[in-house]
Amino acid sequence: MAKPRRNVQFQHRGSNHQNGRRPSISESEGVSEPGSPIRASINGKLESSKEEDETDSPPQSEYEKKKQTFITRTIWTFVMIAGFFTAMFSGHLYVIAIVTGIQIVSFKEVIAIANVPSRAKNLRFTRSLNWYFLGTTMYFLYGESVIYYFKHIVLVDKVLLPFATHHRFISFMLYVIGFVFFVASLQKGHYRFQFTQFAWTHMALYLIVVQAHFIMNNIFEGMIWFFLPASLVITNDIFAYICGIAFGRTQLIKLSPKKTVEGFVGAWICTIIFGFAMTNVLMRYKYFICPVNDLGANIFTGLSCTPNPVFIHQAYRLPYFLTNLPLPASLRIPSTIHIAPMQFHILVFATFASLIAPFGGFFASGLKRTFKVKDFGESIPGHGGITDRMDCQFIMGFFAFMYYQSFIAIYKASVGDVMERAIQGLDAEEMVEVVKGLSKYMVNQGFVEERVLDCLTGVIGKKR
Repeated sequence: MAKPRRNVQFQHRGSNHQNGRRPSISESEGVSEPGSPIRASINGKLESSKEEDETDSPPQSEYEKKKQTFITRTIWTFVMIAGFFTAMFSGHLYVIAIVTGIQIVSFKEVIAIANVPSRAKNLRFTRSLNWYFLGTTMYFLYGESVIYYFKHIVLVDKVLLPFATHHRFISFMLYVIGFVFFVASLQKGHYRFQFTQFAWTHMALYLIVVQAHFIMNNIFEGMIWFFLPASLVITNDIFAYICGIAFGRTQLIKLSPKKTVEGFVGAWICTIIFGFAMTNVLMRYKYFICPVNDLGANIFTGLSCTPNPVFIHQAYRLPYFLTNLPLPASLRIPSTIHIAPMQFHILVFATFASLIAPFGGFFASGLKRTFKVKDFGESIPGHGGITDRMDCQFIMGFFAFMYYQSFIAIYKASVGDVMERAIQGLDAEEMVEVVKGLSKYMVNQGFVEERVLDCLTGVIGKKR
């Protein structure tokens, strides 16, 4: 019988043995030879555990996956609807906050799909510049809106007056700082990536931030100019799906294979009917038709204003041949009908929402196909990203603002306009004369008592 060998050392790979640590299972796999009993037993255990896991939790079928997605999508749809109406009835300030949040998240999603993380890591200020340009653009656009709609507040404030007077120059200089910083940060070997990011950022700013700015202005002009365009797009999307399933046969566009001509036309007709009915309801409430003069107003406090003439019913005479058709007396068409001009304008809004706004969605689909992504993000469970839900809303809001300003808005001098011209065009002596003249006019018209004029004249005389 051979004697056992002593002082025999076995070599081990790695440093685990030297540190006195027992190798783990994964390390034992590397140590053991391919045909060793240790590796075989470990592989056997792993395979058996996998089989047990597969037996315990069988993979979901395609039907179950679609069912789960549908449930999640439905729940979050109702959550968004509830949140939207809660914000809208709570006041304009809450709706503005939602639009701002959508603006920021959409910008983030669009910027992310063109980003190359491996290259961005080597460039220190790539993402910082994106957010800087977003902040600068929002400062400029929000400032323009605040100055335009709240001149009577901003121009009389000692702190805000310099910012309001030089707002555009300040915004321009902020942009120039970002531009100079971008040029200074260019690095050899990364020029193409950096200029691509620069161009992509500016495209996102225009397509998202600028268009969202006009949606913000719609809110200031009256809640109806925000809610009605948004609801028309949503209605058109719903009925395009329903009509497409019911009657769809002919493919509309290759970018969206599920879109059909029949669904497209059917949704147009349904959207016009919905728009006509919804307009008739919203016109009855000043909370929807009045411009914002109190950011603290809500559905319960309401707003007060002189309604725009488009919301006032007017008499229209129908053509002679319609009123003299050979019909029974009960079915004869009256010679005169009373209808608000807004109900004619809504036909244009509904047509744009049905025939043009969907191309914003087609554009987004082409963009996603270019970068080979299914959704812009995962901000909304079951729906994808915010941008996936807002792709048609941005262009619709832009159109609503342009149409309102061109055909509906009434341009007249406001308190803010008069104050702006007086502050910027008159010196102190001339402004005193304006105040005295207005005071005298108000006394003569009986708006204020004469002692108010005497008191005001005395105070102004002392100050001078």
